[in-house]
Amino acid sequence: MKIAMDKLVAGSIAALVAGVLLVAGFSMDRSAQAAPVAQRVPAPTGAADLHQAGVKQARVVFAGGCFWGVQGVFQHIKGVDNAVSGYIGGSAADASYTRVSGGGTGHAEAVQVSYDPSQVSYGQLLQVFFSVVHDPTQLNRQGPDHGSQYRSAIYADDAAQRDAARAYIAQLQRSAVFAAPLVTQVEGGKAFHAAEGYHQNYLTLHPESAYIRVNDLPKVAGLKQQYPALYRAQPRLVMRLSAR
Repeated sequence: MKIAMDKLVAGSIAALVAGVLLVAGFSMDRSAQAAPVAQRVPAPTGAADLHQAGVKQARVVFAGGCFWGVQGVFQHIKGVDNAVSGYIGGSAADASYTRVSGGGTGHAEAVQVSYDPSQVSYGQLLQVFFSVVHDPTQLNRQGPDHGSQYRSAIYADDAAQRDAARAYIAQLQRSAVFAAPLVTQVEGGKAFHAAEGYHQNYLTLHPESAYIRVNDLPKVAGLKQQYPALYRAQPRLVMRLSAR
């Protein structure tokens, strides 16, 4: 399989500090660069604070850079029943890692989050997404990963979820908590395609990966620190892995 070069090169933390790139032998690893510091953001209010009373399970898809870290964070949130890495925005024919990682397919690496609104609200998921999961001011990139496949986006088929996401983005813009404008897209009506099995639970299965250590484990730590009431130590893993 042809793997993008930015996912083959891994540097140790010490080497990064020294400014030296170390090529590590971790399978499918990506460039190890310093992860952005988690940003504290206000909780959603008004129209952004959506509570789905009577709904037993809801779904939303979050795209915020490499799906390894996005999935890893949501798997540690109480009330999240499942978080599946995959692709969204392009055609079914292009929904494979080799095609998406090359860019130009229209797909974004994303995570479909299934959750119980009685345990964790949609507004709480939005707050985690915009504060811990990624930097919503980065256009078509996150940290070391570049391309439209790493864009910031929320895909929700439910109109109330889309409205709440747009309201929260507007709230964050008004709060001026971010130094730059938010670039997060909000869309609906896009098919989600689960990624290959070897991408599922990647953060949990490969904690030794330089990319995971530098870019993604700090996100999980940020979740635990900023939202202790939401954090669960044991992640809810994807149990049925794709045969792809």
